[in-house]
Amino acid sequence: MYIEAPKKTVSKSKREVFGFLTDLKNFEVLMPETIDKFEVINADRFLFALKGMPEIVLERKKQSEYDQIVLGAASDKLPFTLTADIVEITPDESEVSLSFNGEFNAMMAMMIKTPITNFMGTLSENLSKI
Repeated sequence: MYIEAPKKTVSKSKREVFGFLTDLKNFEVLMPETIDKFEVINADRFLFALKGMPEIVLERKKQSEYDQIVLGAASDKLPFTLTADIVEITPDESEVSLSFNGEFNAMMAMMIKTPITNFMGTLSENLSKI
């Protein structure tokens, strides 16, 4: 299942956006208002839970300096990645696209598609808080 949030223009340089996103504690700023728990475990992992949902641990899988950050589920039970691609528009403006890619059976995909789409949309909208 692949979901892409609307691209968001951010009034920050590519380097500043990359720096913000690679500091995982900053993801708390991007989370929806329905966040129930947020905890940085270490420099490469954080945990979050939305109200009524199970806790999810995300870990840094890879990054390409100033261009891309890939976070993924720390558990193999629900394998997915959350990718941020950063493109420079001008030296002081960047475009960020967030995408979700997961491997789920058809029933699971049907159940989580709407909540994940909404979650990705919120993350994208909140990029303006950088």
